[in-house]
This record gives sequence, structure tokens and C-alpha cells, in this order.
Amino acid sequence: MSPFEILRFALRGLAANKLRSFLTTLGILIGVAAVILLVAFGEGASQGIQQSIQRLGANTLTISASFSGGGGGGGGFGAGGGARQQQGPRTQARQLTLDDARALADPAQAPSVRSVSPVVTANSAAAVYEGASHTVSQLVGTYPSYFEATNKPVEDGTYFVNDDVLAARKVMVIGRTVAEALFGAVDPVGRQVSVSGVPFTVVGVLKESGSSGMQDADDIAIAPLPAVQQSLTGFGPLGSIIVQATGADTTETAQAEVTALLNQRHGITPTGTADYRILNQATLQETVSSTIGIFTTLLGAVAAISLLVGGIGITNIMLVTVTERTREIGIRKAIGAPRSAILGQFLVESTVLSLVGGLAGLLVAFIGTRFTVAGIEPVLVPSSIVLALGVSVGIGLFFGSYPANRAAKLRPIQALRHE
Repeated sequence: MSPFEILRFALRGLAANKLRSFLTTLGILIGVAAVILLVAFGEGASQGIQQSIQRLGANTLTISASFSGGGGGGGGFGAGGGARQQQGPRTQARQLTLDDARALADPAQAPSVRSVSPVVTANSAAAVYEGASHTVSQLVGTYPSYFEATNKPVEDGTYFVNDDVLAARKVMVIGRTVAEALFGAVDPVGRQVSVSGVPFTVVGVLKESGSSGMQDADDIAIAPLPAVQQSLTGFGPLGSIIVQATGADTTETAQAEVTALLNQRHGITPTGTADYRILNQATLQETVSSTIGIFTTLLGAVAAISLLVGGIGITNIMLVTVTERTREIGIRKAIGAPRSAILGQFLVESTVLSLVGGLAGLLVAFIGTRFTVAGIEPVLVPSSIVLALGVSVGIGLFFGSYPANRAAKLRPIQALRHE
């Protein structure tokens, strides 16, 4: 028999039991779609986190207190993750202060440090402009060097300057989300906004950054540190200090200098526990990449179990098919059909089932990646597509081989006697 005839017999056999074939294909479809979608969501989450980290730059260090404390707002900038912290008894705990920031900015003590930006944060500040209101998720009080250190360029208007900080002027730069919520199509620059009852003049609008997971990076307002402390947070400790190294290659040196200075100022002994954390963006990025890569692989492996279940379903259905068509097999062998033709037919049937299911699963996965879930935009990974389709075809061949062999080995006389 020619390969074309074998394929024709196989398709006719599948068409004879449409519902059974559809349900078998559905198992493979779910498995392939699950593998591709889970890997896509893992890759999307990874890229989102990477972009969030890259906004601060590879030569940026974020220093935050390593314990809970009052005042100043805190913790909007790296207070939670991937930090460097010594182990030991917790003693001489101190908060971060402006004096700490001034010491770190001294080029004689920290020559690898380019800029230092003390930060306080007022979370969920209510802003109002001519009847329109919006709750700003982050209102940051800091110095002008913060914009460069955290990679926040201004698109409209300008930054505030050092004179604004010295004079504690109530001016601010707002994110795109805040601008659209309060002003709509009106140009915000030069207009006055009431923030928690305190008037601030908008001097600039930040370039759009985009959301990161469930956090909108554009829902932010940045004002001079003294103005925010006077009006909103009080003159308590700092929430964090953003340190920019002179270059990506001096980040580790800058971190060592910052650590030595803070240990000295806070009275941290070699065996003591540091009361601060230093977040190195470059190190964090490497760690996150490695961790999410492992997590994505595990997601794909878990989803692949459904492919295995689909393969077992193929074996089950093909065994039933062989049993039902025993007389047909006997007649075909009696009139001269070779063993290879019988074997080929059932292998083709199982392979077609898995291939159709794989292609349908790919289509479902592609449609699924058009949707954003929990702030994560899935990203199709070509290798996962190739792997999922290859495995689905392999499953058809592997799990279909036993029923096909069983059919091919039937003796004609026994097959013809089968009722």
C-alpha cells in the first residue's frame, strides 16, 4: 500500500468516530496550550520585572532601613527585596537621616559615588484640580539628582532645581497617569494642584514609563524634599536614599564605600547586624533573571503533565479502536495487506490526533497571549512552541505504537473469528 492509501484509511477511521476523536484531541490541545501559555506568562512576568529594575539603572544603589520605623514615608523604593544584610544580634538600630545622605555625598569619603538623593514618600496622597480629583499612589520628596538616578526624564516642562529645594518651594513634577486624571487634555505645566490641602505648582510632566505588574509607574508626583516634609510627612527619618555610582563598573566599589560609611555612622560592628539594606540593581537583576527562569521552567514542566495525560488517553482510545476493528484487520490481512500497512495506519491515526490537538492548542495559546492577566502581558517564547508541538507529535507516535503493534500482530484467522 502506498503512504497516501495508508493516510486515507487512517483519516476514514478517525472520521468514523468523530466525538471520540474530538475528545482525544482535546486532551492534547489542553496540554499544548497550557505549556505555551504558562511559559509565556512566566516570560512576560520576567520581562516586566526586568524593565522595572532597569528603570533605576545598573549603577544605582537603593538604601533603606532594615526595620519598621515611624516618619518619613517609607519604603516605596526597595525596602523589601534582594537586599544585603548582615546576620547577628540587632543592636544600635538607627533610621536613615539627611546627615547620612550628606556623608555619602562627600567625594572625599565616597569617591565612587556620583550623586545622592534622600527620599521620603507619602503614599496615597489626594490631589485636586478644579473639581477633578485623583489619589496619587506615590508622592516623593527628594533632590533634583533623583530624576537622573532613577531614569525619570521629563517630557513636558522641566525639573525642579536645587534652589527650589533650598527655598522649600511647593513645586512638583507629575507622572502621565496623574496628568491625565487631573487635567485631561489641558497642559498641566504652570497650573496649581491641591495635594492633601497644600497647593503645589506643576512644573513638569514625566515621560511615560508604563506599568510594572500591578503597579503603575506613572502614578507618581515628585517634589522638593523640604516642601514634602513641611507639608505632608514631617521632618522624620528618610524612607530611603538613592545612590548613583560614577559608572556601572564602579557600582561594587561604591557599595563598599557606602557600607563602610554607614557602618561607621551607625556604630555597626563586624559581628553586629546592619540596621539598613543596600539594594544593588545589577545584582538584583541577575538574581531575578535566574529565579524567574527556574520558575518558568517549573511551570512548563507542570503543564507538560497534562500532555502526558493526553498521551495516555490516545493509548486508551487506540486500544478500543483496535478491538472494535479486529474483523476489519483480519479481512485486510487475509486479502494481502502487509503488516507494515496495518502498523502504519494506526500509527498515522494516533499521530494525526496528537498533531491536530497540538496545532489547535497553539491557536488557543496564541489567542490567550493577547490578554493581560493581573498586569502581566504574556510573551510567546518560540522554543516553547517548537517543544510543545514536537512533544505532542512524539506522544502520538510513542503512545500509539503499542496499539498499532497489537493490531499488526493479529493473526488473520483469529481476527476473522472475532465477534
